This record gives sequence, structure tokens and C-alpha cells, in this order.
Amino acid sequence: VYTIVEIPDVGWGAAQTLILGAVSLVLLAGFVARQRTAATPLMALRIFRSRNVTGANVVQVLMIAGLFGMFFLGALYMQGIQGYSPVEVGLAYLPVALLIGGVSMWVADKMIMRFGARRVLITGLSFVLVGLLLFTRVPLEATYATDLLPTMVLFGLGAGLSFPSLMTLAMSGATPEDAGLASGLVNTTQQVGGALGLAVLSTFSATHTEDRLAHGASAAVAAVDGYQLAFIIGAGFAATAIALAVTVLEPTPELEIEELP
Repeated sequence: VYTIVEIPDVGWGAAQTLILGAVSLVLLAGFVARQRTAATPLMALRIFRSRNVTGANVVQVLMIAGLFGMFFLGALYMQGIQGYSPVEVGLAYLPVALLIGGVSMWVADKMIMRFGARRVLITGLSFVLVGLLLFTRVPLEATYATDLLPTMVLFGLGAGLSFPSLMTLAMSGATPEDAGLASGLVNTTQQVGGALGLAVLSTFSATHTEDRLAHGASAAVAAVDGYQLAFIIGAGFAATAIALAVTVLEPTPELEIEELP
């Protein structure tokens, strides 16, 4: 994670990135080798035999990568281009937080029981994808109600449906003795997805902005173009997550999705 989050500052091809990346991969390989032979492993590798456990965590990495980049770069866009204060940026994102809380607490569980976690997840990811696609069109001079609020609503609905669905799918593929491990794995992939998304999107955004400046664009136009490219890449993450959810994840068992009398 440290290697990834430092990439925007030092670059993809920097010695620090290459050396720390190589060290990280060696340590990861050593960890996997140790877990395969340990009598009581910290992370039993058998958990990855489940398509739902593995698939749900990969889908989450991709979804979080798109969302976290949007939060960070979206805040920069609102402050640097639209002139929002930090408090105004927080208020602009407030619909996202309210919808995530409300949908995940009072709507998602009922939909999961009625339609199954996989269908609800695909629906939620579709909302996130559409929101990111809308964000790719942010103008130089935006109106919150028409240019930003629809995106916030879509993000809130999408994340509110997706997070409980991902947890349900990840836990449904784990045995009772691996339930704690499955839960911890979900939390870990959230962190990795956030670090990956922030590093990738901010790097491409900054690089594209510098390129546009070199070709004579104004600072504001170049910055907006950089943000738009980042949101396009974030939409690509979300689209890939949907494709994996459709092809890899399996429906949850009948008893988990039937409505109780």
C-alpha cells in the first residue's frame, strides 16, 4: 500500500517504486508460501477456493478504486475549479453519506433477501458506473443541482446497495470457521482498493493536466481535462467490476434470499 500511495509523488518508473514494489511482491510470495505450510495459518488459503469470496473481494477493490479517486479528485475539482470552501465540499458530498447510511440500513437487506445479493450488487455497481460517467462531463463552470447532485445521488444509492451485497457474498462463500477471516479480508481489500484507486487516478490526472498545459491550455481547462480523464478510468474500474460480478459471482442460496413470513 505504501508503494502505491507514493506513486503520484515519485512516479511509476522511479527507483523507489520499482524497488519497494519488488520487495512487496517478494514479501507477499513469502507470506503465501508460509501460509501454505503453517500448521495454524494466519490466513488459510482454502478461503480463496470459493468463487464468491475471491470474486467479491476483487470486485470490491475495483469499485473502491473508482469511488475513492472520485472523492479525492472531486473535492479538488470543487475547491480548485468551482471555488468551494472545505465546508461547502463536505456539504456537497453530504447526500452520498446520507444515502449510503439510509440505503444500507433500511433498503439493501430487504432487496438482498428478495432478489439475492448478486443482483443487488450488479444494480448498485451500475449506479456507481453511471455516476462516474456523468462525472466525466463536469464543466468548467458547474451548477451543483444539475451537474453534481445527480452524481452524488447515484454514488450514494450505488454504494449503499453494493457494500452490504459484497459483504453478504464474501461471507456466504466462507465456512463458519473462516467467517472471521472472510470479514477481515473484506476490510483489507477496501484499504488496498482505496490506495490503488487514489494512486492510479491521481497520477493519470496530473500527467494529463501537465500535458494539456504544455500544449497551451489554461490552468483551469487543463485541470478539468485531467479530472475528466481520471473519472473515465474510474468508470472503467466500475465497468470491469460489473463484468466480474456477472461472470464470476454465484447467486446466494435460496434460503438467504427468500422473504420470511
